[in-house]
Amino acid sequence: MLLQDASVQAGDILSQVSQTHDVIMTLDKTISSLEMQLAAARAAKGDNEEGSPAVTKSGNEKLKERQKVFFVMGVITAFSSRKRRDSIRETWMPKGEELKKLEKEKGIIMRFVIGHSATPGGVLDHAIDAEDEQHKDFLRLNHIEGYHELSSKTQLYFSTAVAKWDADFYIKVDDDVHVNLGMVGSTLARHRSKPRVYIGCMKSGPVLAQKGVKYHEPEYWKFGEEGNKYFRHATGQIYAISKDLATYISVNRHILHKYANEDVSLGSWFIGLDVEHIDDRSLCCGTAPGKIPANFLWFIYAKIVNGRLKQGILVLLHLTGPAVASARSVERMEEVHQRCGEGDEAIWHTSF
Repeated sequence: MLLQDASVQAGDILSQVSQTHDVIMTLDKTISSLEMQLAAARAAKGDNEEGSPAVTKSGNEKLKERQKVFFVMGVITAFSSRKRRDSIRETWMPKGEELKKLEKEKGIIMRFVIGHSATPGGVLDHAIDAEDEQHKDFLRLNHIEGYHELSSKTQLYFSTAVAKWDADFYIKVDDDVHVNLGMVGSTLARHRSKPRVYIGCMKSGPVLAQKGVKYHEPEYWKFGEEGNKYFRHATGQIYAISKDLATYISVNRHILHKYANEDVSLGSWFIGLDVEHIDDRSLCCGTAPGKIPANFLWFIYAKIVNGRLKQGILVLLHLTGPAVASARSVERMEEVHQRCGEGDEAIWHTSF
């Protein structure tokens, strides 16, 4: 009887110890989250005093109290991509009052993300200023545009977005991608309770040491012997990170290393952190032809602008089959949207 009582008592003690451990772990995560928020607030204050990383119209607008939203989607664009931006506005990205309505009712912020030219106040900057005055859908960065500066631009985008909006998720998407907003929102909502998530089409390609080839990695030696692969990271066309990770980038942006390829850079910033990598294959562009239901596809490439017609048609054929083979110009994006989009009103009837 005594042995039985002792066994029961020992079991109770172990149960209490386990519960106490769970409480401690929960408190530890809470403290960690609060510390990160405090660091972010200090960083935002410092940026405001020294000159905010976000540069809006006049460049002098002060940071206001951050708006609480569901997600921020930054469409990375360039000075030469006016046709792409217009095709996006005509298909999957709301314009004008509809864009404001989306922000107010659904907590979804969408902006084209661009910096400045090497000659401030020049023709390129004036063109973007005029376009922004017309559409009011840009997020301007304190960044000089350049193909080899994409890692810096990505880093500054997340830092600027965190300083401006208090979002559950921050998304980076290229401007040659078609997005199904309803599916994006529904998918992110499933991971809303998780503190540190990194969502995308995860890959692990070879580290290219040979000079002159596309995606050459000058720091290839850091990844081990020649012929090795990168660590797992999301392909750069579209990915999402949770608030804690975007805040981490903002707080530590001055010491985070930037590799030649921006998607590799982002993945490297999370190595060693307690991050959940979510490999969502619907974000991959290698789905077999004819296998993509319209209500499931998040995006397809629309590389049918800026002289990339042949490549665009081949990619669209691969993703969606022959139905869009007749695409001849950027106006054909509407046909792509009708096949792969969620419809104009679906986003308003989706619960997140």
